[in-house]
Amino acid sequence: MIQSFDHVQLTIKAGQLDTALAFYIDFLGFTRVPKPSTLRQSGAWLVSGSVNLHLGETNESNGDEEENLSLPRNAHPAFRVDNFAQLMETATQKGFKTRVDTGPSGYLRGSVWDPFGNRIELMQAL
Repeated sequence: MIQSFDHVQLTIKAGQLDTALAFYIDFLGFTRVPKPSTLRQSGAWLVSGSVNLHLGETNESNGDEEENLSLPRNAHPAFRVDNFAQLMETATQKGFKTRVDTGPSGYLRGSVWDPFGNRIELMQAL
């Protein structure tokens, strides 16, 4: 039986960790936590409340790096927030692509795209 999510991992371009951290820490409010020393130290682990987010960098060393990441159009994590309107306004001011969505009933809901094309859904219960 599945009890809960442990973490969500998103892909970012190699060498762009500072750009990713500006989005996830400065904009969304995550905190960076140390990765276990037994793991590759590229990318980053982030936490906000009970949400664990791992950022994995593409691997340039084996030729896997692509100019543009090819990400599934509908794949995304959805984060519960308590400041939906503020986040959407700030995202627009920072030049991030945004979209306000309808439903489900009882929620404010929309999406913002990180600098790598990952869609991040934001939901606030009314």
